[in-house]
Amino acid sequence: MRAVVTRVKNASVVIDGKVNGAIDQGFLVLLGVAPTDTPAQAVKMADKVCGLRIFEDENEKMNLNLEAVGGSLLVVSQFTLYADTKSRRPGFTGAAKPELAIPLYEQFMAECAGRGFQVQHGEFGADMQVFSQNDGPVTILLDTDTM
Repeated sequence: MRAVVTRVKNASVVIDGKVNGAIDQGFLVLLGVAPTDTPAQAVKMADKVCGLRIFEDENEKMNLNLEAVGGSLLVVSQFTLYADTKSRRPGFTGAAKPELAIPLYEQFMAECAGRGFQVQHGEFGADMQVFSQNDGPVTILLDTDTM
């Protein structure tokens, strides 16, 4: 499982001209699922994302986590995180099929919500427009294969 986590002042996802999910301070999480991913990896990724200490404390050091700042998550499915870019036209056979990816995407969100966080989201497989006001900018790449 891969995630791009961006610290944001606000973020939203729009589908068919309507806001589907929106947050103020928190994380915009672009989440990709591989064919070999398991429920245990969804738990592992949720633990890592929810515990990241990338908000500044009173000394301007990245020392605070999402809970400490009262932040939320906006989670957007992103199969393109598993793009094969050996050629100029990416291939996506490295991404999980929807029958595996959707339950793991939903489990990841449920794990984050179960830790007490507000979780907003896009719609799996939809054409989405994602807007964010990045804070910093601070962007972290996570992969359960290397955590």
